[in-house]
Amino acid sequence: ADCRYTCHQECRSLIQLDCRRPGQGQSQLSPESTLVPPCSQNVSQTVEEEKPEPPTIQEIKQKIEKYNAKVTNCLLMKLNDDGTYTGFIKVHLKLRRPVTVPAGIRPQSIYDALKEVNLAEMTDKRTSFYLPLDAIKQLHISSTTTVSEVIQGLLKKFMVVDNPQKFALFKEMRKDGQVLFQKLPLTEYPLYLRLLAGPDTDVLSFVLKENETGEVEWDAFSIPELQNFLMILDKEEKDKIQQVHKKYERFKQRLQQTLKEARGKPG
Repeated sequence: ADCRYTCHQECRSLIQLDCRRPGQGQSQLSPESTLVPPCSQNVSQTVEEEKPEPPTIQEIKQKIEKYNAKVTNCLLMKLNDDGTYTGFIKVHLKLRRPVTVPAGIRPQSIYDALKEVNLAEMTDKRTSFYLPLDAIKQLHISSTTTVSEVIQGLLKKFMVVDNPQKFALFKEMRKDGQVLFQKLPLTEYPLYLRLLAGPDTDVLSFVLKENETGEVEWDAFSIPELQNFLMILDKEEKDKIQQVHKKYERFKQRLQQTLKEARGKPG
């Protein structure tokens, strides 16, 4: 109201300003007049909503029974005696950039998985690799498994050695013909979201994407990766310069052609 700072309605709780009182001649504005209405476009939000009271064991049991009644692929949820429960989630991998994996490592065997052998630690050689676009990975997790643990588990299954901070888990929802993405906080429990939404992945699905925070965490990248970024930026700059040169060269040629045709004509 004092400094006329403008923000979205859903961002208001995150704004902290040390505003000075307006001087003479400046009008007082109400907080509502400085707020921009929420966007109707697809928006990735990181704002944590207020969570209701945790459900009781009886409520969880009823939700699980309702969930399992809709399951058609035998991927049921199971309630434990302590009130926790286990189930399955599917995560779509939509990564646009290559990931770093160990070079020359054999695929993980059942023995390695049971013994929790980390094959990535067996070699220092690294290579870049594009994961298949929109690949789907199914995970068996617990109600106590957090988003952070899901991300780390996915990276381990694909033997990705990149820093987990480079990635984020999103929930994808479809509403009124629109596809909406919302970035999940690292402390969220994906299986609980799956339980609430039901087994239909058209209603809710999980997507692993690059962590687009707006502020790049350069410490999470290795020296070779940073050098590759510089090479890519240099190439993009040269391509852009070349495009500008071609654009004005074509414009110059059209002007010269017009002047040539106009010579000798009256006026």
